This record gives sequence, C-alpha cells and structure tokens, in this order.
Amino acid sequence: MPKETRPIVVVGSINMDLVATAEKIPSAGETVLGSCFEMHPGGKGANQAVAVARLGYPVQMIGKLGSDSFGKQLLDHLQSSGVGLTGTECVEDASGTAMILVAPRGENCIVVNSGANAHVTPEYVESHLHLIRNAGLVLTQLEIPIETVEYLAEACFRESVPLILDPAPAQTLPPQLLKRIHWFTPNETEAAFYVRSDMDGLANGVPGLTARLLLEQGPAGVILKMGSRGAYLAGDGLEQQLNAIAVEATDTTGAGDALNGAFAVGLMSGKTPVESLRFAVAAASVSVTRSGAQAAMPTFTEVTRMLHGRS
Repeated sequence: MPKETRPIVVVGSINMDLVATAEKIPSAGETVLGSCFEMHPGGKGANQAVAVARLGYPVQMIGKLGSDSFGKQLLDHLQSSGVGLTGTECVEDASGTAMILVAPRGENCIVVNSGANAHVTPEYVESHLHLIRNAGLVLTQLEIPIETVEYLAEACFRESVPLILDPAPAQTLPPQLLKRIHWFTPNETEAAFYVRSDMDGLANGVPGLTARLLLEQGPAGVILKMGSRGAYLAGDGLEQQLNAIAVEATDTTGAGDALNGAFAVGLMSGKTPVESLRFAVAAASVSVTRSGAQAAMPTFTEVTRMLHGRS
C-alpha cells in the first residue's frame, strides 16, 4: 500500500464523557450548582480517531471497551463515525469515563477514570502489530498505561512509522521514549510540566523558547497548543506561530484532539507541517463552537470554510 494512502492508526483511550455545565469551576472544597448535564462519547484516543474519520481519512482504532452499557454505546458510536475497529475489543471491566466541568466561556477541568483503558497492554498492542506496520502515521496519548506507550514508540521506530504523542495527562516520561517521538503536542499546561516551569512564567512567555526546551528532550518536532492564541510549531528547521481563528467558544473539550487528528490528516494528505498545522488550527476552531468532544469534530468541508472565512 503506498504511504500516502495508508491509514492513520490511533492507539489510546475510549471513554464516556460525563459533562456538567456550571457558572464557574469550583475551588477545592467548594460546591457549585450546575445548569446542565450531558453524556458524550469521548476519550482522547477515540476523539482523535473520530476527528480523522470525520475529515474523510481512513483510520483504525486500537483500544479497549468495558462490558457495561457505556461500552456498547461507545462501540456503536465509533462504528457509525467511520472508525475502523479491527483493533478494538471489549473486556470484563467498566468502560473508561471522564468527568468534565465546563464554565460559560468554554474553560473546563477533567477527571479521567481508566477502566477498560488500563487493559491496553503492550501484549495487546503487539497482537495488532500488523495495523501499525501498515499505518502511514500513528497517534497516541497518555490515557493508557505508560509501558504500552513505550512499547508502541519502539515498535513505530522499528517499523519506520512516524508517531505523534499527545502527552496528556502530563506525567514523567522516560528519556528514551521522547527520542522516539516524531511530533510532541502538549498544551501550555502540559508544556509547563515538561519544561518544569509555572504556567505564568512558561519559558518567560516565549513559545519559541518553550518549544526549543521541549525539542532538547528528544522529539523531532513540537507543536505547542495555545488555545485562543493558536499554536506554535518547531522542528525540521522550522519555527512558526499560527494564530487562532476568532470564534465564539462554547466548549473547548476535545479541541486539542481535533487539532491532533487534523494535523495527522494534513501530513498524510501531503501538506507541509506548517500547512498541516494551519488546517489543524481551523479544525480546532470549528470544534470549540459546539458542545461535546466527538460530536464537535468537523468535516473537511467545514474546516475548508473556516480557513477561507466562510464559517
């Protein structure tokens, strides 16, 4: 199969998002009244897989679902979204969940419970190694066991398949793992963790410096996701900031996943990294105008319209 037509493979989490809307995100020990509650299919892995599928590019998901009612709902949704499920199985456990609180301007905080995602082991990924060998690019995150991400990174390196790591939730990573990453894509909170800085003083407020500090740790390229300020790309001799597109944000949940999925599609479609990131920023801009994660993922036509100011 020619590289340009090879599918994107996503190895990661599949969750049910339990979303509450309130006037503010509470402080420790504080109780606030909610104004709305909804359930949406989520999980960073599944979100990115759906983002790719909605853009019309072939994608396969390697992950685990629970044997509960959430598991069936999540499986049905992935299937109806066009995600390939050759590498997706159910296990005798609860499905992964994410409890999300959303404030009026779209800010959110999230607590993730692994559930079935903890069963995405190195052995399970190895049993689906044929999917990785046939991939044009692999996406992963940190909502599955870290030893699985390590195994995946080595497998991608061995098979010469580029790997994009969304390092969320932030946690200490083995130095060797970072050297196997083609694109490392933290948001500013995560970047502060990885460069050992506080958010307000993140690399003295200079995204280029933050990106260079991250590059020094081993990845070939870095995309720093900066929310309403856009994104910054560094690597392959490039350094460039792309501004966000001004929209009225409703819910930022899943925006980073929309960006990662669209960036992967851009690369696999033959775009340069900068062109791919411009496309990805537009995809994220569409996604924040809607509620939910997977429900907010845009189509190729919607992203094109956003890029050309016809949203």
